[in-house]
Amino acid sequence: MARIKVRFNLGKGANYMKWKVQYPNGNVEYHNPTEIQLIMNGCQLRNHKKTAEKIFNGGEKVVCAWVLCDDIIIRKHSFVPFDIVCDKIRYNPRVQPNWLINGNVVDNVKFERIGSVDYGLFVVCEE
Repeated sequence: MARIKVRFNLGKGANYMKWKVQYPNGNVEYHNPTEIQLIMNGCQLRNHKKTAEKIFNGGEKVVCAWVLCDDIIIRKHSFVPFDIVCDKIRYNPRVQPNWLINGNVVDNVKFERIGSVDYGLFVVCEE
């Protein structure tokens, strides 16, 4: 089953520093993190390890990480607080070539729900 692919766009141009949402049918959307909130369900944190290691070792930054999700809700201009935000998810291959939560590697780990707050991603836990 094809899944939705979400990543942060760092390529120069009009969509610099925006969330890129790519749908299985090929449609692509870019969203300003300060204007929207992403709610992703059925998620997996993906990382192209060899590419990330090259960046970590001083190589040029290229796309190497994304979130795969089964479903996405994009809330515009009306931020609804999450019930409980469990942990911040971090990714910067210059610092560590892995997805991290509280210093632990979480590459390929699956989460029920991940949400965005501005430029950050968080695991969303509900009671």
